[in-house]
Amino acid sequence: MNIDAEIEQRSTVRYLKDRQDILDCLVKESRGRDRHDVEVITNCYWEDGADEHSSVVSAPEYAEYANAGHLDYTANSHNLTNHICEIEGDVANCETYVIAGLLSLDQETCKMALGRYIDRLERRNGEWRIKLRRTVIDMVFESNTLWLHALTGFLKGLRSKSDPSYQRPVSVNPEDKRWS
Repeated sequence: MNIDAEIEQRSTVRYLKDRQDILDCLVKESRGRDRHDVEVITNCYWEDGADEHSSVVSAPEYAEYANAGHLDYTANSHNLTNHICEIEGDVANCETYVIAGLLSLDQETCKMALGRYIDRLERRNGEWRIKLRRTVIDMVFESNTLWLHALTGFLKGLRSKSDPSYQRPVSVNPEDKRWS
């Protein structure tokens, strides 16, 4: 392999690793929010960062703010879909589509919000974290949750470290909370 081909190959590998590290950060942040895990959420932001979810909140305060915003619901789920990422050195600008579901406390209705996260991430000491997140909501709809009976027996997500996703090793635990 000549030197130009090797440089191009290394550049491609660096780009792919950066892109995966960025996506991993965004996915971890969504998981942290769905589990109400303040530590996970906070570790996805730089301390001097901010999040704009209708109002701008500093990164150190954001986890508690986000969790409080979901207290009117019994469950929430943030699903990331389309992801565009422009990386220039140690800065990345991303647009990531999000579908968020919010189940009412009485479990009678579910709100679905479709939107996008417009993020600026920075790499510091080899680690990518969010410096600024802006949330765009494109549409919201509400529906009756007529299919809850279909969930009977399935594991139920929990907003704590008791959620099955934290269990190591992954195993079957008859004590896990389930839909009834």
